[in-house]
Amino acid sequence: MSDHEQQPAPDRQPVTAKGADALRAYAARQQSNANELAAFLEDVAANGLPAPETTTPWEVVRDRRLAELASQRGNVA
Repeated sequence: MSDHEQQPAPDRQPVTAKGADALRAYAARQQSNANELAAFLEDVAANGLPAPETTTPWEVVRDRRLAELASQRGNVA
């Protein structure tokens, strides 16, 4: 039996193979995001904050993300 076909613990309900794959993919994305944030924080701790003129204002980031979400949403009647 491979690692992806383990039996659940006695007090747990099994998930489907597709569900387990989705959970693993989500966990990998979250781990990647956490690693990226940790690297940034370590850089700030070692080198200080970046100069404001070299960064993107949060309003620009927010508006860009909201536009992305709106475009993914499509038309809803």
